[in-house]
Amino acid sequence: MKNLAVFFSIVASILLLAVSVSAIVINGNLASSIDIEVDGESVYDSIGPINAANPAVIAGDVIAVKTSFIADKDDTDVRVELEIEGEKDEYRVVSESFDVEEGQKYSKTLLIKVPSELKDDVSDYVFLSVEIDGKEYKSSSVYDISLRVQRPSYYPVFKSISVSQSIKAGETFPVDVVLKNMGYNDLDDVYVTAKISELGIEKSSYFGDLVNLEDCDDDDCNKDDTVSGRLYLEVPYGVSEGAYTLEVEVSSEDTVFSELKSIVIENDFANNIIVTNTHQSIKAGEDAIYNLLIVNPTNSLKVYRVVTESDGAVSSSASATIVAVPAGSSKTISVTANAESEGDYTFNVNVFSGEDLVSTVALSMSAEDKSVTSPMVVLTVILAIVFLVLLVVLIVLIGKKPEKSDEFGESYY
Repeated sequence: MKNLAVFFSIVASILLLAVSVSAIVINGNLASSIDIEVDGESVYDSIGPINAANPAVIAGDVIAVKTSFIADKDDTDVRVELEIEGEKDEYRVVSESFDVEEGQKYSKTLLIKVPSELKDDVSDYVFLSVEIDGKEYKSSSVYDISLRVQRPSYYPVFKSISVSQSIKAGETFPVDVVLKNMGYNDLDDVYVTAKISELGIEKSSYFGDLVNLEDCDDDDCNKDDTVSGRLYLEVPYGVSEGAYTLEVEVSSEDTVFSELKSIVIENDFANNIIVTNTHQSIKAGEDAIYNLLIVNPTNSLKVYRVVTESDGAVSSSASATIVAVPAGSSKTISVTANAESEGDYTFNVNVFSGEDLVSTVALSMSAEDKSVTSPMVVLTVILAIVFLVLLVVLIVLIGKKPEKSDEFGESYY
């Protein structure tokens, strides 16, 4: 048993030694003559970090990091890995794998985003870590480069834009905005504008000045870096249903920035001019009459002006050219059109509210020749003639007397 224990101890020692040797090989130095550039500026060489000012980068930007090295070993599946870790955000990128040969130089350029979490400072430090690893060999160390991160010069940020997702035509709806200055400098004379360009409506409001960092003394902030406000937009009654783009824009003396939101507008009365029959068939010279229902869906009295089109071929007129429709009600007018010659005709009826065109209604009619008799009338006449002929024949048959048959007596021979 004692010999057996000694044997197992020797085996365990050999395995441990093998693992240790393997670890030494795996952790061996894969690369030398390291050179690292950030946006074209050298920040690390074979000696170590370059003793110069830390490269300044802008929060939220994407930077290019070029890593060059000479391979000390032959290896495969080699990758260059970058990592920037902030207080909240962490970004990591890895190159595609490649093979290296001892004594040869290699370069890889990767893009990585800079964290943008400078809440209480206009600038701060973050560390960029660079690591080179292969399948058999790993980097003997991770190369750390200190970067100075600054806020963008002028950077207003919408912390929130609150608006109803569904709005009815004719409705006045609020747009609530929370705005924060996340830039390096103060923002002077800030205006916020909300608009729907497709409908031609917009509203602007003055939000004042915003500092880059709040100046507070005993919890009393004399100047703010955040402000909130509300704007109101009124949707016209006659707009079509559908999705629209709401643009909220902030502007100051030094910058302009905007965000887009999608909203849906509903409209039960997109067309407030209703015609039951847009086509009439008449004889040339007769009048075609159309009825137009004018609906006022608004909450105030509307006065409409009706203009009919006439030319040499068609003359038209309306029963009333000025129509006052109370709020939430409707009125019916008639339009009369006439054509002296046969043919197919179209004409428009335009309805205005003030100087604004509310709707254009296209009407049509077919005028037939006066001498042309209706097929129904012709059929009626034919049926009447046939009926009269049959009636005469019936009377003749009834009035005709039957002839008497001859009487035969007895004969004697």
